[in-house]
Amino acid sequence: MTLSGVFLTGSAPGWVLLAAGAPAAVAALQAQAAPTLASALALSLVAPLDPQQPDHALAALALLAGAKGSAAALAPLPRDPGHPLDDGRHWAEALGAWRQPTLVLVTDDQLESGVPAAICALLRQWQVPCLGLVHWGGDWSASGHRRDGLPWLGGLAAGGDADGALALRAAARASWSSLQAGLAGQGAGIRAS
Repeated sequence: MTLSGVFLTGSAPGWVLLAAGAPAAVAALQAQAAPTLASALALSLVAPLDPQQPDHALAALALLAGAKGSAAALAPLPRDPGHPLDDGRHWAEALGAWRQPTLVLVTDDQLESGVPAAICALLRQWQVPCLGLVHWGGDWSASGHRRDGLPWLGGLAAGGDADGALALRAAARASWSSLQAGLAGQGAGIRAS
């Protein structure tokens, strides 16, 4: 069974792929990682969201996810979710308002900083459902990563790794089930992990 076959009954989820950093760096990272990640998770990769129009982009993603017969999708956001928009808001606020499920890419360089914890705190502040963090590139060590208490799903590298992809898919499935249970138990008020 593919990952998309176990998510929602009647509709397929649309997940937003997030990363932290300057817009050009985020877009480049997602262009490199999103195809491998979508394949590992058995999700269709859709065009990046319009970084200037969060409500319009999220409404379009919701329509896509709710369309009968649509496949589960991964939609990259080519902007740091904490970067301010022209109207003073930021994407984290919109993602929380829409209760939009997200995944976060974290690079090797970012592991040496507070970026993973900071982005988790930002998403938690705005009640953004976060499936978890994905370490892109480098060596994945489940025990080493999970010591920090953050919701790590796994790691992938360019070209993929069959075992890593299967483990990541299983972790994402479990996280999605947990988020769905939270949604069912709290009405529309789910929180990020």
